[in-house]
Amino acid sequence: MLKSAGLGKTSGSFGGGAGEDQFADFLVREQAREMVRSGGIGLAESIYTALKERGDETR
Repeated sequence: MLKSAGLGKTSGSFGGGAGEDQFADFLVREQAREMVRSGGIGLAESIYTALKERGDETR
């Protein structure tokens, strides 16, 4: 999900190469782990609320 959002893409600002690619991959993986440890980003609750409100409008 984080890679799809554009995180972990190397900008070449450090010279690029395999080392930068490896570090970017490691960084995204650790960011994802920290998000899980902290309970996520609250996306599920937001989606649930939006869908619930949308369902109430159609009734």
